[in-house]
Amino acid sequence: MGSSPSISLETGRLARQADGSVTVTQGNCVLLATVVAAKEPREGQEFFPLSVDYMEKFASAGRIPGSFFKREGRLNDSEVLISRLIDRALRPLFPEDYFCEVQVIVTLISSDPEIMPDALACLAASAALAVSDVPIKEIISEVRVGRVEGAFIVNPTRSQIAQSDMNFIIAATEKNLMMVEGESKECSEEDLVKVLEIAHDAIRRQISAQQELREKAGVQGKRDYTKPTVNEELLAKAKAYSQKVYEVSRSASAKSDRSAAYDTLKQELVASLGVEASDADKKLLKKYFEDVKWEVVRDMILDDRFRLDGRQLDQIRPLDMEVDILPSPHGAALFTRGETQSLTTVTLGTPLDELLVETAQASEYSKFILHYNFPPFSTGEVKFLRGPGRREVGHGALAQRSLKQLMPGNEYPYTVRVVSDILESNGSSSMATVCAGSLALMDAGVPMPKHVSGIAMGLITRGDGKYAILSDILGDEDHLGDMDFKVTGTRDGICGVQMDIKVDGLSMNTMREALEQARRGRLHILDHMYACIDKHREEVKAHAPRMEKLFIDKEFIGAVIGTGGKVIQEIQRETGTTINLEEVGNFGEVSIFSKDKDGLVKAVDWIKGIVSVPEVGEEYEAKVKSIMPYGAFVEFLPGKQGLLHISEVSWKRLETMDGVLAEGDTVKVKLIGLDPKTGKFKLSRKVLMPKPEGMPDRPPRERDENRENRDFRDRGPRGGGRDREPRNNQND
Repeated sequence: MGSSPSISLETGRLARQADGSVTVTQGNCVLLATVVAAKEPREGQEFFPLSVDYMEKFASAGRIPGSFFKREGRLNDSEVLISRLIDRALRPLFPEDYFCEVQVIVTLISSDPEIMPDALACLAASAALAVSDVPIKEIISEVRVGRVEGAFIVNPTRSQIAQSDMNFIIAATEKNLMMVEGESKECSEEDLVKVLEIAHDAIRRQISAQQELREKAGVQGKRDYTKPTVNEELLAKAKAYSQKVYEVSRSASAKSDRSAAYDTLKQELVASLGVEASDADKKLLKKYFEDVKWEVVRDMILDDRFRLDGRQLDQIRPLDMEVDILPSPHGAALFTRGETQSLTTVTLGTPLDELLVETAQASEYSKFILHYNFPPFSTGEVKFLRGPGRREVGHGALAQRSLKQLMPGNEYPYTVRVVSDILESNGSSSMATVCAGSLALMDAGVPMPKHVSGIAMGLITRGDGKYAILSDILGDEDHLGDMDFKVTGTRDGICGVQMDIKVDGLSMNTMREALEQARRGRLHILDHMYACIDKHREEVKAHAPRMEKLFIDKEFIGAVIGTGGKVIQEIQRETGTTINLEEVGNFGEVSIFSKDKDGLVKAVDWIKGIVSVPEVGEEYEAKVKSIMPYGAFVEFLPGKQGLLHISEVSWKRLETMDGVLAEGDTVKVKLIGLDPKTGKFKLSRKVLMPKPEGMPDRPPRERDENRENRDFRDRGPRGGGRDREPRNNQND
């Protein structure tokens, strides 16, 4: 197993007015983490208000932001995803009755091109909490594990992760795993378990370092906080409804009917208080009702092995899927699983459509884009339409990472955008996005070798040792469990994982069992996907951009581009194509895109003409550029012209070019020679025409190189008079 550069923790020098402040350093990478917590909860506060923000300062890498204002703006998607990694690991650390507002800010203040800061961000946040008096139950940490050429590496460098076939970030306490997020190139379930074990060993060492830092900082205990009081009388009223709640839960009704039944019970319970009851008591009773419902449903699943919709624990909801359902997108699929539905489209673009992904470390372009949209009507709600929130960014990123494992490499010329619009949601719309995305990509003709599917799983445990692993969880089951996780992959292995664990003492054997049940569910969904469309279409659809790729010698790149881009712009304008030209080694890679087949062929022929070397004996379609008394200058290849001498226009002797050819005419010519001294081309039209019968062959005449461009009409009498046949001033 490989290792990475050492990590150091420091406190007491920066941001000293924060409740906790720590800098984490590895190489030249320095992160500053701060935590501040309110002393008292807000009046009426019923949930834990934790906010976590990870920010990258461009100055950390000696860069100026590329935006118009030249300053950092709202968090980009990369920062949002790292913020989510920290948040998901920290949130379970706080007591359930702690409602004071807590703000955690992690800032990249110095960047190292080889050190990936996201693997250090949660360590920094946890260390800041450790040296503060903010009440947390345990100390945690987080590491990345990659695998390069079979060797597992903890916190690999950026160069190493580029070569890795596994890339997972794991958070854990001293005893328990807390969070797993990552991707792989079809790894096995046992490979994943091995990664978790390696990560946990490394995390324990980091937790020990935080404890040592806390001792050196002299932190004495944690602050007291105001705890919400428990109204035993109201709690008893709510518990009295346990049987009624159980009956609704056991009815196996549809989501809407079940929700309506629960609401009826809640209103009945609140009404039992009487009209004189205070709003505070009514509000508290509603909370107790939700607590009772949580306990009843969990016990029903554990004791009866019965789920809210009547399914078996490992049963997948009914599946329905369809491709090619929309006429205009380049690929489309509708995937429905129970009451979750994704309408996903694929658009094929050119290299000009690549997405610029800018972070403090680097600016890179991505040819594969996935966007996930979650409109309020998908859950029957009324909300303002906003931009994508952190949830949408996170769900989209999981689906994108999973599908990207099977996408063609950089040699694939198209920029591909996948958009998943969730039309219904009752459990794991992100996994529906993976399935619908795979179907839509196949429908679009993207050369994916295999389908990728995904499944959302749940785990419910109890102190008596009972546990239940749930396949394809409902929305109502999502918050019930002690572990919820999503696994994506092919028939041959795992492509993506997102896991949140809230239970203590989860054994690796239970983890193996859960992963195996997830594998069976994934394969079940894949069977239906292959029945819908078993491989990618051989060609893109008729209305999608057509593409042709050419490789040209490096010396011709300038000729194709032209001065100031004049030539390539003319080709695009005249043919209606989009052309991208990149230098690759000793060659130029030319990608030509067009929705019109004729335009594509015209552009390809144009470029081939520019880079081709004329061969003696070849025939060409030439265009007359100008007429002279002694012949016509014609362009027989793009950028290549020659003189079609008057004597080579026809077998018939011509005294003048008047009325024979005109500018813009197209004529077929043959290259009959090349002057090695001047590089001029010898062209003939007459050799492609039938020779009149009885016409004698005439010996070729010598040329006068100094006279070939003279106007014959300017000649004076010579020797035998004006009727003498002019010399054959054939141009090379």
